[in-house]
Amino acid sequence: MNPRGYRSTRTSLFDGIEEGGIRATSYSSHEIDEQENDRAMDGLQDRVSILKRLSGDIHEEVETHNRMLDRMGNDMDASRGFLSGTVDKFKMVFETKSSRRMGTLVASFVALFLLVYYLTSIYL
Repeated sequence: MNPRGYRSTRTSLFDGIEEGGIRATSYSSHEIDEQENDRAMDGLQDRVSILKRLSGDIHEEVETHNRMLDRMGNDMDASRGFLSGTVDKFKMVFETKSSRRMGTLVASFVALFLLVYYLTSIYL
């Protein structure tokens, strides 16, 4: 072991510490400001990367919702076409008198079925 090497290592470990307090460092205010700026820039870079990921996630979510809305719009258009065809058929059925009686009969059976279903669901 080199006593001199031991001394220089020990001194470098405890450099700046005196008995009873800490010695003032020899850093200039410019070096301290630069270190603070570097730390602040590192923090800003982290925040920017988080915001970048967040904006990418928002973009993906918006595109997913747009695709879903487009599919829903197409489904609604198809349903509207189907419903208008059904309404046209009902109009043709109700135009004649005999068809009106048939429509009334069908509506009565549907109402009766719903009433029986409702009453059985209450008591069961």
